Parts: sequence; C-alpha cells; structure tokens
Amino acid sequence: MKKLTVFSICLLAGIFLAIGAETSAAETNKHVITLATTTSTENSGLLAYLHPEFTRDTGIDVKVIPRGTGAALKLAEQGDCDVVMVHALAMEEAFVAAGFGTERYALMHNDFVLLGHPSDPAGARGKPITQALTAIHSSAAPFISRGDASGTHAKEIELWKKAGIEPGAYCLSIGQGMGKALMMAAEKKAYTLSDRGTWIAMKDTLDLVLISEGGAELANPYSVIPVNPAKHPHVKYDIVMKYIHWLRSERGQNLINGFRKDGEQLFLGDVSGTLPGSSGKLPGVPETTGRAMGSSPKAPAAGDTGGTTK
Repeated sequence: MKKLTVFSICLLAGIFLAIGAETSAAETNKHVITLATTTSTENSGLLAYLHPEFTRDTGIDVKVIPRGTGAALKLAEQGDCDVVMVHALAMEEAFVAAGFGTERYALMHNDFVLLGHPSDPAGARGKPITQALTAIHSSAAPFISRGDASGTHAKEIELWKKAGIEPGAYCLSIGQGMGKALMMAAEKKAYTLSDRGTWIAMKDTLDLVLISEGGAELANPYSVIPVNPAKHPHVKYDIVMKYIHWLRSERGQNLINGFRKDGEQLFLGDVSGTLPGSSGKLPGVPETTGRAMGSSPKAPAAGDTGGTTK
C-alpha cells in the first residue's frame, strides 16, 4: 500500500509538471509570431537588425521563414504564418483581393540593380536596363535567374518582356534565394538581377560590379500584409498588428533608414520618420518611388475579408 501511495504521488507530480510545462509553452507561444518573408530582407541582415529591437520594445518574438515572395504568400494562403513581408505588387494585390490578407501596408523600398563580372563580356555596363539585357541576349553571356517565383524573379520576367526578349539557354534558372543567386553569378562570371540591399550587404565577398541601375522600372517597394483571421482563425492577428504598428512607427522607420553597410543605406522607409542626416533617397532610385505615405494600420471591421493598399 505504501509503495502504491508513493507511486501515485510520483505519477501525480509528473502529471502536474507536464501540465505546467505545456502551460508555460502555450504562454510563450502567445508571444511569438511567424513571418514569411522574401529572402532579401533576411540575406541583407535587415531582420536580424530590426527584430531584437522589436522584441526589446514589446516582449514579442518573431520566427522568420525566408522564402521567395511567391512561396511566402503560398505559406500565408495555407495559414502557415501570421504575416508576410514581400515585394511583388501584383502578387500582393491578388493575395489581398482573394481574401487571404487583410490589407497591404507600405513599409520601405530600395531598387533592383543588374550585376555582372568586372570583365562585362556583353558590354552592357552603363546602359539602361532594357538595353543592357539586349546586349546580354545578343552576346549569349550567362545570366543567373532566381527561377523561384520570387519578387525578384517576377521583376526579371517583367524586364525581359519590356526588352522584347525571350531568354535563351544562356539564362540559367536556379530556384534559389538572392544570396545563392549572387554567389552563383560570381562563380559563373554571369549577370544577375538583385535587390540593392542584398547587393550592398554581400558585395565585399563577391567578384561582381554594378552593370545597370536607375529608372522607375527598377523600383522595389516592400510591404507587410497580415494573414486574414477570417480565413485562418488561429493566426495571431492582434499581435501581428502590434508588429506592423511598430515597423511603421517613427522608431521602426528610423531604424530601417539607419540600417547601413559601410555607410551605405540599404532601405528607405516609406511611412514616416527620417534619420537625421539621411539623404531621404537611395542612389539610383527615382523620386517617383519615394515616400508613399500610408494611414495607420487599424483592425478590420467584423466580417471584413480584404482591404486596400496603404
């Protein structure tokens, strides 16, 4: 009987400990949101710079899943994340129109740049982007394509079409993120399209140079979109809105503007707050892509399944 009593006490103690552990894990999980994001915000180091500050200010942690924009939006459609940070306007608008996201909130921008080996085998350096792509096509010089349905890949396709070109066998589709594409371009002495932020963050390690930059067609705006709780009730919409408020606040925007590598600004905030001494403009980025002012994020009305661009 005594042995049974001791066993019962141990069993009960184990049950209480397990319940306590589960409760603690549940409480911790309440303060974690999952962000599916384009690889450029991860490869550039921006999120590793921003998120510790956000956690310090709010006590909320952010789990990051870096993917191309298309894959990030697919995760959101399936309810496998709480919020997305992406950079492909047409995809974003379709995502919100289908009711998977509540609203698109403008966050920041930089621009796309065409990079290549210093030898520039196509003679494309210094030419406007469509002329540079025409030179690459004419010479059949190697070009590394993301090939991953990302925002950068979507921009590649758009630019080839604008140049009136169907890329040939010289265009190598790798299905990888921005960092891998840059490394492969350097290895193959090839051309590739990159967002400026990742290029600045990685250029010291790569044998690549700027080939073409500037022009409205190379604008690269980023946004954040909450996953719609009407589609996926388990998402942490209220906590996500705290995250979006913080990113778009004066503090968040000043941190974005202050993120630099060797003195070069990687992103420019699109909402409010400018770091003292900031140029307010990134090199190569036309004024027309500038500071798209947006209203403060607000909760959707009951039953609302979509929204407009902010």
